Amino acid sequence: MQKRHGIASAGNWILDITKIIDVFPEQDTLANISGQSSNNGGAPYNVLKDLARLKAPFPLYAFGLIGQDEPGQYILDDCHNHSINTSQLLTTDKIGTSYTDVMLVKNTGRRTFFHYRGANALFDLEHINLKNANAKIFHLGYLLLLDKLDEVRESQRTNASILLENAQKEGFLTSVDIVSEHSNRFKKIVLPSLPYIDILFLNEYEAGKLSGIHLYAENINLTDVKKAVDLLLEYGVKRWVILHFPGGCVAGNRSGDFVFQGSVDIPSEDIIGTTGAGDAFAAGTLYGIHEGWIITECLKSGVSCAAMSLTKASCSEGVISMEESLRISSEYGYRNLT
Repeated sequence: MQKRHGIASAGNWILDITKIIDVFPEQDTLANISGQSSNNGGAPYNVLKDLARLKAPFPLYAFGLIGQDEPGQYILDDCHNHSINTSQLLTTDKIGTSYTDVMLVKNTGRRTFFHYRGANALFDLEHINLKNANAKIFHLGYLLLLDKLDEVRESQRTNASILLENAQKEGFLTSVDIVSEHSNRFKKIVLPSLPYIDILFLNEYEAGKLSGIHLYAENINLTDVKKAVDLLLEYGVKRWVILHFPGGCVAGNRSGDFVFQGSVDIPSEDIIGTTGAGDAFAAGTLYGIHEGWIITECLKSGVSCAAMSLTKASCSEGVISMEESLRISSEYGYRNLT
């Protein structure tokens, strides 16, 4: 068999349409729009575009479902411009491309989201041919935001868990990200997939919902973090549970290794927006994992990529080459988690 090379990513393909408004209006009143821009959104779109901007030296493959419409064409054109293989980014005439209207108040920076699930709600096992990508890593996101893949069968397995099991059988290293949904669905929908996940990315809120151990971003307790990570490994994650939060990240595995990395100490005045920072972290970390770096270097590349994403309002505009990301992050320095 040909040696696997590259990263494939599947899941939510979303066009973020950001509208700059003068005020968020009360119901039945008016607000003025002073500007508008369209940008990438959703795990596979963000991660693959970030990897392209990092100048990843390996192929990138898109898996997903978009509409046969103008937003869908925008996504296809953007992928082609970033050398992302779209042979498995399928189109449908049954429903439109998923999009999110992001209402950004100019003077405060506060954002409100209006999301249309669109074609992502139909994305299912039938749309995925894993044999069409000889990638090394298969990254899926976001669980809890993919209607068909989140469906629970009579066996209590989800379609996502079937997909991930098939990906492992094909020889992929599987990676998964979750959405921070305010619900009680986490254990029912996410737990069935854990035995088929090699690398699990999640934040402190998501880890708390899955483990039952409450974690607080502003006052992170590394002892509690380790308990949550160990529990998720017991639930079935094969290699690494990687938990990120504003102050940094930690990674744990079944061998008992537990490593942490502080986030980049970027000045608050340089932070423009946090949208897409989690996906940028995943992209930087997966870059290192693909290249065979030790986990400490993978986490450093993850927080560096996330830091660069913070310097622009959209998900990927701030992402630059891996070499430059690491250089600039080193100049800023890293926060101390101990």
